[in-house]
Amino acid sequence: MAKNIADLFEHAVDVVPTNPALKLGDEVVTYAELEARANRLAHHLQDRGVEPGQHVGVYAKNSIDHVVAILAILKIRAVSINVNYRYVESELNYLFDNADLVALVHERTYAPLVAACAPHHERLTTFVAIRDVSDPDDDSDLTSFGGTTLEDAVAGASAERDFAERSADDLHIIYTGGTTGFPKGVMWRHEDFWRVLGGGIDFYTGADLDEYDQSKQATDPRMVTFPLSPLMHGGAQAGLLMHLFAGHLTVLEPKFDAQRTWEVVERDKVQLIFMTGDAMARPLIEEFERKAATGTPYDASSLFAISSSAAIFSHPIKQRWLQAFPDAIFTDSVGASETGFQGMGMQDKEHISTDGPVIGLGPRSVVIGEDGRFLSMTEDVGRTGRLGRGGSVPVGYYKDPEKSAATFIEIDGERYSVPGDFARIETDNRITLLGRGSNCVNTGGEKVFPEEVEMAIKGHPAVYDVLVVGIPDETYGQAVAAVCELREGTTLELDDLREHLRDQLSGYKLPRHLTIVDRVPRNATGKAQYVAAKKMITDASAAAV
Repeated sequence: MAKNIADLFEHAVDVVPTNPALKLGDEVVTYAELEARANRLAHHLQDRGVEPGQHVGVYAKNSIDHVVAILAILKIRAVSINVNYRYVESELNYLFDNADLVALVHERTYAPLVAACAPHHERLTTFVAIRDVSDPDDDSDLTSFGGTTLEDAVAGASAERDFAERSADDLHIIYTGGTTGFPKGVMWRHEDFWRVLGGGIDFYTGADLDEYDQSKQATDPRMVTFPLSPLMHGGAQAGLLMHLFAGHLTVLEPKFDAQRTWEVVERDKVQLIFMTGDAMARPLIEEFERKAATGTPYDASSLFAISSSAAIFSHPIKQRWLQAFPDAIFTDSVGASETGFQGMGMQDKEHISTDGPVIGLGPRSVVIGEDGRFLSMTEDVGRTGRLGRGGSVPVGYYKDPEKSAATFIEIDGERYSVPGDFARIETDNRITLLGRGSNCVNTGGEKVFPEEVEMAIKGHPAVYDVLVVGIPDETYGQAVAAVCELREGTTLELDDLREHLRDQLSGYKLPRHLTIVDRVPRNATGKAQYVAAKKMITDASAAAV
């Protein structure tokens, strides 16, 4: 058998076919039922002419059918393409073209946008509409682009697992969030994706797992897990697949809502949630505290693991979580679509970092100095470099050899993925994450990493959320500028903010400009949108003239 994502899922099906695999609302599907549904859709796609290696988009919020679509595509050795459901028409046209889609599985509510885009993509000829669980009665027209509903598509289709042998070399593509430009398709071999994002290595020792190790554990007591981030992004998708490989139950909700999240945790006795930093952690803890203050708190006693990744889980917010869940384990996981898992910081009420995301460096992760050589984790404590990862790394970016050559580099005969995140070496094989180098502010020759400043600003009692960017400055080249969303009923002046930060940051890191906005720009998973933040500053400056 191949170390292939579809095979790894099928191993779990064979071991625990009657165990619950997914739950949404009152609907529960077992592993065998999930496979049967995926097999039927897979046969339909085959009947429509979708071949191994061709690309099929999945354009949907979190749902059971979303998971069915991903598995169906993988089962026939096609390539699943994640489509951001927040995209407007022009962004969809870019992605459909760049990804060379031949088929699309989409929620029916997006049919008007699909209809607008479809005529521009000759190779895109197969459309399957799934139900939007947030709007199940939507009956948007599908006829203008030849679409069909999932129910009609799979009517009479075989539920058997009779597909061709798969390969560990099959490609799995994750499109990045496009935070700093157009989204790029990161091409992974299935085995490499499994190794670094699907649980195919021991995250602590770096030892490779055998293909059947996860499914062998599926008969053990299983966890109830709850991904709060959209499956259209790589981190949540990888977490889902990892838990399916091991026989866990994954609870899904179509969109993030703090109150609904706690109701689900209470109802389903959720043990593990994973979220995207403060963008989710803050409203969650505020809702938990609000309900507790009424005298009828949520019952979240089952929750023992809280995992955050892809964005800052700041010290002030984490302290509130620790107070509410003093016996839980909190993890900051670090990685990227281009690298997979790079390290983890485990914190509890006795051990909490005040300096930002401090993690233990993961297997095959390295810090690279300005000269292109590896920094020593023992001799170079305090030095800053680019964070990279060797071993199982992507093939490259789809249709972008120039960016592939810049990100996937060779050092001493081995390929490394170095997407541009900077880190400072600490003691005990730890690093402090400083942020993406492309967002680094160069002010008067000094480098300022936005996430470090953001972490400090979030400690101000008036600040609800913040992004920090560099803007042009005649004297210093660039100046540090903060875009802040304030708590209701508060105000904030630049001088007050600078005074608050003086004992936390060097003078050159203090913001020279402050723009107050109604909402800090972030994407659906909470990732920072720095380009949009910079535009807010520009627009505010123009309006003030």
